[in-house]
Amino acid sequence: MAAHYHALRQLKKNTVFKAGDVLVLFGELFNRGYANGLVEEAQRRGMTIVRATVGRREKDGTLRALTAEEAASVPAPFINVPLECGFDLEPAENGKSPVDQVKELKLSDWESFELDRESLHQSQKKGRARFQKNVQAFMQQLEFLIPEKANVLFAHLMAGGVPRAKIVLPLINRSVKGTGDRYLASQKLWDSDIGEICRESFSEVTAASFDVLISESTALREKLQSRGQKVAYSAYGYHGTEVLMGHNYVWQSYSPYLQGWAKIQLENIAQVWSQRGVTCCVYNCPEISTNSSSIFQGVEVSLYPIIGALQKEGGASEQVKKLFTQCQSLLKPEFPLSHLTQFTQQYLSNPIIRDHCNFEHWPQHSSREQLELMLKSSDQIYDFSNGEKDKLTALLSEVVFAGCGKIMLNDIAHPESPASWINHDILAKVFVAD
Repeated sequence: MAAHYHALRQLKKNTVFKAGDVLVLFGELFNRGYANGLVEEAQRRGMTIVRATVGRREKDGTLRALTAEEAASVPAPFINVPLECGFDLEPAENGKSPVDQVKELKLSDWESFELDRESLHQSQKKGRARFQKNVQAFMQQLEFLIPEKANVLFAHLMAGGVPRAKIVLPLINRSVKGTGDRYLASQKLWDSDIGEICRESFSEVTAASFDVLISESTALREKLQSRGQKVAYSAYGYHGTEVLMGHNYVWQSYSPYLQGWAKIQLENIAQVWSQRGVTCCVYNCPEISTNSSSIFQGVEVSLYPIIGALQKEGGASEQVKKLFTQCQSLLKPEFPLSHLTQFTQQYLSNPIIRDHCNFEHWPQHSSREQLELMLKSSDQIYDFSNGEKDKLTALLSEVVFAGCGKIMLNDIAHPESPASWINHDILAKVFVAD
């Protein structure tokens, strides 16, 4: 592993964040995601959750705060300032946004598209300025919601940044799901002018937003710290995961993870701020099945080995036995749980897949052979299920994000590294210990 790789192996004791402290959600909380585990753990401890929104877009593209009716469904305290980050819909000086540049483009002509980079950079600059202004307004309101002596954790929830143009999603779909004639090499898409829009957009939403969060909260952070209050920042990364292969935990990754380059930028931003004395950490979490990851068929194959980790770390425990019974109920009777774990072991040890699990060269683009094997394996696992595959991945995903929430909240007050990996070994240990 590279020198900067730092895996969390044991759950720390929580010595800071507790009842009366504040968890600030920097971004909007949606269902079935990593952040739900952090929120549930904070609520269990009696912390106050300050919620936020990315806002909504009108038909004319105008960004707005939530209406009174929309805001009524969000638990208080809630700061109704639109925190949408990015610039894909931001008009440049010529009146065209990056999305407008490709709006009339046909799928058959995507390779010949020529990007107006000057216009793109103008949109990027305007989008950043709008975001910074809104973050400043958010911080002004937030200050009044923080009790005296309360410690504060900012949880960065922003990720993604797929440009909202009709042509983009079909191309990404072909690069992560395409087989046969529909296969599109992710490298080819990434190196194109449309790929450049995606790269810049991912970078702005996934990475730069964390930099803006820390920068624009400096005055508030320093004020709170001068009163003896702890302020920390967490973010969600993905940079592969160690899973159980045989008797050892081995690093592997999903390919092609097109947001990977932005996730590396996110880690680098945390590194810079950490060197300046700011308490922050990017937690690289395991693959799970979420609403947003559903486009990446095959990512869930690396989730199933947590069954083996749970067996290794505490297979005799009642909570593990109960979970395994639930898992088995979601499989066809002729496919025992051991069959699923054996299948995923064979898949992950396949040389074709191992060739795409090179930590030093991460993130890696796909190959036709690798992508087709991954998609075929995903389909085969579906055949093991009794038609409720989504329920099985949801059940195992909950083990992951609940454990991640506890691990993060215990570590973030004094993180050992600005980027840390949460792998299947520590998640299994936390589950068994609960």
